[in-house]
Amino acid sequence: MIATLDHLVIAGATLAQVIDHVSELTGIAPRPGGQHVAMGTHNAVVRLGERLYLELIAIDPTLPRPARPRWFDLDVDSLQQSLGERPQLVGWAARTSNIERAVAEALVAPGAVHAMSRGDLRWRITVPDDGSRPGGGVLPTLIQWDVERHPADGLPDDGASLVELAAAHPSPETIRRALAASGLSDALRVTYGTAPRLAAMLRTPRGLVTL
Repeated sequence: MIATLDHLVIAGATLAQVIDHVSELTGIAPRPGGQHVAMGTHNAVVRLGERLYLELIAIDPTLPRPARPRWFDLDVDSLQQSLGERPQLVGWAARTSNIERAVAEALVAPGAVHAMSRGDLRWRITVPDDGSRPGGGVLPTLIQWDVERHPADGLPDDGASLVELAAAHPSPETIRRALAASGLSDALRVTYGTAPRLAAMLRTPRGLVTL
């Protein structure tokens, strides 16, 4: 296996908005994360299991606008309009121990590899030059943690877990082949849809909820 599910990404127009949304939906208070200075964003996190978490992300208005497009299509006006109405699941990340190999063997290019750090965390992550989401968010961002500690390791178990990750796409067979090439066939159920769409079912203190 080349990669495995690492985390889900839900975005909002503001971090406060997406934190309120997730808290109301799940009954869990997300924990503060930090800033991504290179991308002009900040985040909060919720544990979903062993080395698995939900990342809440938004543009950080206190940071200067980066010289490059932000990740997860966050500079796209139509997405920001949609996020203003309601936060939405915009992507997911798959963890690998050899990100260069995973990129080389990917059937759909996941983007260039960028080295990042915050505090004692060090990681490398794929981001397309235009900030777009591979497969419209249906295919994963690839990530390699370069330290032993994983972000989920220090998070409390608040009773949330992932039940299923599912997607729709106009070319489901293409997506399935790309997932299979990365060893991720079991991570995501893909069906046909007129536009790319990602959804996750979670088990939470408030029962089953869908992002």
